[in-house]
Amino acid sequence: MHPKLFTIGPFTIYSYGLMLGIGFIVASTILTRELRRKGIDPNFGSTITLLAVFFGIAGSKVLYLIENWPSFARDPFGMAFSPGGLTWYGGFFLATVAIMVYARRKKIPFRRICDAAAPALMLGYGIARLGCHFAGDGDYGMPTSLPWGAVYSNGTYPPSVAFREFPEIVAQYGVNGVVPDTIPVHPTPVYEFVMGILFFFLLWKLRAVTATREGRLFMWYL
Repeated sequence: MHPKLFTIGPFTIYSYGLMLGIGFIVASTILTRELRRKGIDPNFGSTITLLAVFFGIAGSKVLYLIENWPSFARDPFGMAFSPGGLTWYGGFFLATVAIMVYARRKKIPFRRICDAAAPALMLGYGIARLGCHFAGDGDYGMPTSLPWGAVYSNGTYPPSVAFREFPEIVAQYGVNGVVPDTIPVHPTPVYEFVMGILFFFLLWKLRAVTATREGRLFMWYL
């Protein structure tokens, strides 16, 4: 995989950050279109996207640090400011709360915004998961002999590190107590990308069916 795509002077373009950015841009475009269709000022779409970016990344980082508290206690500065280490659920919850507060202040129906965002969130999530695939950050699956098994030897979290806390995997696939970095594994981020696209089209089709009940499409997304 390719965690770093290229470097321009002092700036390095990371594959994860690039796909995350593309995911936000695509989601913002779809959200703006849906807000206009639902009779809401589409300019709110940019603000909602900015809130999602800021609070999404902040919440993802905070939850990741909580989940890995012993490591954070040993190296708080390094863990807090590392480019990796994000737990999606934390960002989702914090961003949702921030957007809810914003919607109430602007007197915009929150459930209507949620329905407008549902397809966009699904597709944006799927695109962002490709960033995990290119970065090889440990979100891949178990070893496999299937022809589409992926090798993450150049990833930021190669199999020799990712599987060392799984003694049963080490016992089955390890060499001298270490799982080789060249072992093919399930490319689960790619699976999620494909599922994200399929569920996006499903939610897109369900918009008309759920139009009379605000919030229902978002619940289907969840």
